[in-house]
Amino acid sequence: MNRIADYALIGDCHSAALVGRDGSIDWACLPSFDSPAIFCAILDPRCGGSWSVAPRDATQATRAYLPGTNVLVTALTTAGGVLEVTDCMPVERTDPGEPRRLEAHAAIMRRARCTAGEVEAQVRLAPRFEYGAFLPRFRQTSPFTADIVGGADALYVHATSPVEVTNDAVTASFRLRAGEEVWMDAVWRPSYEPKLQTTDPAEHAREGARRLEATTAYWRSWLGRCRYEGLHRDAVHRSALALKALTWAPSGAIVAAPTTSLPEEIGGGRNWDYRFTWIRDATLALTSLLVLGFREEADDFKFWLERTGAGRPEDLQIMYGIRGERALPELELPHLAGHRGSVPVRIGNGAVKQLQLDAYGQILEAGWLYARAGGELTESNWRYVCGLVDIVCQRWQKPDQGIWEIRDEPRHFTHSKANCWLALHRGVQLARVTGLPCEAERWARERDRVRAYLLEQAAPEGWFQQAAAQQVPDASTLLLPAIGFLPTRHPLILRTIEVVRRSLERDGLLFRYLAPDGLAGGEGAFLLCSFWLLDCLTHAGRLDEAEALLERLLGFANDVGLFAEEIDPATAEPLGNFPQAFSHMALVRSCAYLAAARRGRIPEGAHDYAELAIDRLLADGSLGE
Repeated sequence: MNRIADYALIGDCHSAALVGRDGSIDWACLPSFDSPAIFCAILDPRCGGSWSVAPRDATQATRAYLPGTNVLVTALTTAGGVLEVTDCMPVERTDPGEPRRLEAHAAIMRRARCTAGEVEAQVRLAPRFEYGAFLPRFRQTSPFTADIVGGADALYVHATSPVEVTNDAVTASFRLRAGEEVWMDAVWRPSYEPKLQTTDPAEHAREGARRLEATTAYWRSWLGRCRYEGLHRDAVHRSALALKALTWAPSGAIVAAPTTSLPEEIGGGRNWDYRFTWIRDATLALTSLLVLGFREEADDFKFWLERTGAGRPEDLQIMYGIRGERALPELELPHLAGHRGSVPVRIGNGAVKQLQLDAYGQILEAGWLYARAGGELTESNWRYVCGLVDIVCQRWQKPDQGIWEIRDEPRHFTHSKANCWLALHRGVQLARVTGLPCEAERWARERDRVRAYLLEQAAPEGWFQQAAAQQVPDASTLLLPAIGFLPTRHPLILRTIEVVRRSLERDGLLFRYLAPDGLAGGEGAFLLCSFWLLDCLTHAGRLDEAEALLERLLGFANDVGLFAEEIDPATAEPLGNFPQAFSHMALVRSCAYLAAARRGRIPEGAHDYAELAIDRLLADGSLGE
């Protein structure tokens, strides 16, 4: 069974699939990120379904993305030759004036080409709809085509070489010499729609080549707007492409990850569905893309937020479905064995109804950065902002579940209170720069009350602890300088960094915390937290130490530059849902900050990292070296 690190991502800004190092697609949801999986062998190789394209007796596999794209090329070597498999989900822009208008075909396209010698390739396409819940009907419709139908789903298979159909798969076997190739695609449609028209193999090959060229051109055109040209350019570009691939184009929503239930501990039960959009994640992604110069994505985020959060500010949730769905019921799928025996497999996410006060700070942060970057806040936007700030005035003294979404009794988390301070602070700043009517003086008084609370209740021992009356360290306290609460070189922050590192660091990797949280089992170290530490070192002027940590963290990417959520410090094995947007957006920001610091662009004592990054971007259009 493939491990998490063995996978590469392909996507069309509507959905995504994971391709194993062995040429097997073991995860795909069509037509959207949150659709029931049609392939989920990553969660159960017996009944999950997969699509393999590989030669007999492959002895070596190497792979890479076509430069500047999310098009994957895997070279599988045998004793007799080399089979090159090119994988993509076709996508192209249809209207240059409408960035969210992308034509995605709800399809996976694969080209198998012999590049040396002679190879015999085997194909087995065995989808299992609705997370492997049942066996669909397979039917051959011509020597080159097949229909797979079951429940609400249908897959239409086209190939340029003959295929065969069994009761549980579409198969093919073909021998290729150097220069010869076979095209295959599987196109999803609702089962109630009329079947797709078939084409002859020659026409299918021409259309496949056109779509591959259009898809490659789309990704390169998009990445061409990236303004980062500094050190670690390849890693930053790959992270930017991953973040774009995790964006649902119709609404601008960014999913936390394209998968569900990849475990935080092998054999453990901390397995969650991440195919949704968290306010917190989306704001961090916004900042990351803004510092790279992607203004359209900021507009997309605003578009999503305006429609998703429409209504009363007091009804704001911490997360939503990609279309703005508010109900995301959490269910378990007992028929799936889980990734390497890690159960339960879950869909939906019960954290959706939690109180997490940091969401208010993050949404105000997004509004402030959007305005600083030249975005316009409408009268309607401002009314909504005012409502959110007023709610923070009312709620900041409540305990909550915090950034880590603990499934335990609520606590007075330091990170949550700090984000309440941030919400009030940004509200006051927006009021001053816009001149729009509000109760800015009341907001400022409440902001100062939150600040006093944090200094008195969250740091009684001279360092910021996880929560009031919870004298344990938490990596989220490393964000206090990032939001501008205190400078990185302030004694309280320096002492907090020291305590966090002593208690939570393992070989340069940080655990979130090591305190009870209401759940059994363990987890890996969080890459995101290590990037937070890196940013603290950068802004404290410890640049050589920061550079060394960055090099170590970059080493935890897999062979195609993708990061999971967590790492097992003992084995360096990636854990958790994959690829993880949080990890990639943190990498972008950290590289940008370190590049700016190396050029002397971060003044001594500077904090409020994101605002500083936007200022520098506006000054000369680049954060690279």
